[in-house]
Amino acid sequence: MLNYTIRRLLFAIPTLLVISFIIFVILDLAPNDPTGSLPLTIPAEVRAQIREALGLGQPFHIRYVKWLEQFFINEPLNIMEHWWGAPIGDSDSRLRVTSWMSRSPVVDLIVERMPQTLWVVGLSYLVGILIALPIGVISAYKQYSWFDQIGTFVSMVGFSVPTFFTGLLLIVVFSVNLGWLPSIYDTTLKVTDFSSFMAQLRQLAMPVMVLALFNAAQLSRFMRASMLDNLNQDYVRTARAKGMSEKVVLLVHVLRNSLIPVVTVIALGVPQIFGGAIITEQIFKVNGLGQLLILGIENADIPLVQTLTFIFAILIVFFNLIADVVYGMLDPRIRYD
Repeated sequence: MLNYTIRRLLFAIPTLLVISFIIFVILDLAPNDPTGSLPLTIPAEVRAQIREALGLGQPFHIRYVKWLEQFFINEPLNIMEHWWGAPIGDSDSRLRVTSWMSRSPVVDLIVERMPQTLWVVGLSYLVGILIALPIGVISAYKQYSWFDQIGTFVSMVGFSVPTFFTGLLLIVVFSVNLGWLPSIYDTTLKVTDFSSFMAQLRQLAMPVMVLALFNAAQLSRFMRASMLDNLNQDYVRTARAKGMSEKVVLLVHVLRNSLIPVVTVIALGVPQIFGGAIITEQIFKVNGLGQLLILGIENADIPLVQTLTFIFAILIVFFNLIADVVYGMLDPRIRYD
């Protein structure tokens, strides 16, 4: 297992390099001008100096190599210095990926907004998994029952209705009509006592449930289909013939084998949920990564969009590796020699 993990990590390096090159090329070819938002009274030579200071006057390959150096070397060193409280090397000479929009380091902007996104996205994905797996198992075991019919209907609605419509519907019902929950996420709220903790839960309720419903709808269908494939296998009939209880057959044998394809969906769905959170964060005014990406696109902030897009790509490669490792834990037949 360890050797396989090391090989996959080594293989991930050229994969990420190819992905980073594609992202850099596509966004670099996009029509953009960081001086476009400046006043028209600024002379052309000053605009040229600003572009030169941002490194736009250098050849493409030089800018790409510097971007990789800033992303993989300089920024990790800066983050370690922040954690350890001690300088590592010459900090002042390091170049950093700078946002054209705010003139601030991109990583600082991401670190500042990451907690809000993790609260909303992470909690919604966990809630979605906890809802989807039991529904999928029960729906498959009691196929065509009233529970299966209701679960199928709710799953189809949750998967078909876009998150922006669900979010607006919840705001109209629970914020406007009933007044139970706030419609705007307060990112300045600090949890210090029980009342502030309850306020945090109240403002998390709607964005978390919007994303959880969308995730649970997809995962429950995968779980149901995988369970149905395994319920009619020979090993299930053999386990029942040996006198094992239905609970042991279902939860120990069938569920474990059925989770193998579902793990792939869960692992690869983690980066995708950030895409769904972009719309949800806009609706509930969550000051997270989704809103930051929208601002970067609206202001043609190429370094910010490049960095966020590449981070999403890293998440996909990383969670794909986690899914492969979990396969071996669920199915002992899988070997990584």
